[in-house]
Amino acid sequence: MNGCTENSIDLLGLVPVPSQLEVRNGTIKLNGKITLLYDHNDIELSKISKQLSDRLADYGLNISDKENQIPKLSILKMPAEQDDDPETYKLSISDHGILLESSGYAGIYYGLQSFYQLLASGENSGRHELTYLEIRDTPRFKWRGMHLDVARHFFPTDFIKRYIDLIAMHKMNIFHWHLTEDQGWRVAIKSYPKLEKISAWRDETLVGHYRDQPHQFDGQHYGGYYTQEEIIDVISYAQDRYVTVVPEIEMPGHATAALAAYPELSCTGGPHEVETIWGVHKEVFCAGKEETFEFLENVLKEVAGIFPGLYIHIGGDECPKDRWKECNLCQARIKSEGLKNEHELQSYFIKRIEGILDGYGKRLIGWDEILEGGLAPKAIVHSWRGMDGGIEAANANHQVIMSPTSHAYFDYYQSKKD
Repeated sequence: MNGCTENSIDLLGLVPVPSQLEVRNGTIKLNGKITLLYDHNDIELSKISKQLSDRLADYGLNISDKENQIPKLSILKMPAEQDDDPETYKLSISDHGILLESSGYAGIYYGLQSFYQLLASGENSGRHELTYLEIRDTPRFKWRGMHLDVARHFFPTDFIKRYIDLIAMHKMNIFHWHLTEDQGWRVAIKSYPKLEKISAWRDETLVGHYRDQPHQFDGQHYGGYYTQEEIIDVISYAQDRYVTVVPEIEMPGHATAALAAYPELSCTGGPHEVETIWGVHKEVFCAGKEETFEFLENVLKEVAGIFPGLYIHIGGDECPKDRWKECNLCQARIKSEGLKNEHELQSYFIKRIEGILDGYGKRLIGWDEILEGGLAPKAIVHSWRGMDGGIEAANANHQVIMSPTSHAYFDYYQSKKD
């Protein structure tokens, strides 16, 4: 930051704090109307301007069609240079008006998020007074995401869209949509209809903390799922806000909900029920059955067809090896593949899934447990059990996402020290 103090940052209400900010003397007043100037032949800018118009109306501002109207908001899509970051933007407020420049549409969108925050902080009795300033902002991280687990607790698409709005408002660019778990399966798969009929519903839900004894339940049948059409609509909504949606389909562990519908994919053959309590459960996909990989390939084929983004998260965390140790087919797989143990069997499992995703032009992401037993060649490691896993993966020249539970998880009780 240049020419700025923490106090002025607080007054301006900019979150996150921009890379460079210079506050200058003077203010510009917006009294109900503003002229918007941009290239109307640019389809993407026109889409952005429609959102802009709606947001300005929320602040009591109307767009004037008179070019001599003062002040003006000018949006310029600049020619991209070789090293330009399309998420970088420059926002200037002066006596000449408001000027937003970027070589990328995402940068323009992020610049407008800063503009909205300035409008909110500069509002007084329905009038807006903006401080002269210049912002040059570029993101520190390429992956700026928020995760939402809809498997343990289901949320309707209206909530999902509001969540995406909040992600975009803070210039984040990834929505990590955790769609399957032991406690529920939330994405309709047309080739496996029992996933929505059985796996999406549980008999009841644990009330209170997992460690509270004895366990108490609400006795309420609970669940839900998203149709593929609903998911496509959410993805389109996110794309308009420059947010990429990354689905998570858990495997080989956290699979009890799927196994409730298709118990033949487990080591024991079932029967299984969708889990009603949290924690880690022993029932996992059988790594010794070819039917398991056929099922997962068909599921991932549909998922890859729905989600246009490059990445698919496959979980890979908290996979107990109890069933694999007892399973003749899993032990036969270990022997036939020349593997040392069940950890290497999980690595074998992940590598096969990576090959499937590679065939669909997708990159595999997994939680840091996928390091155990050997890492798949192109895998991206999502480090959650601290930072060591991410550091290990980075040292092995793998891309890394850092979400250490100590710093980045919100699912803990707030203490007096927080």
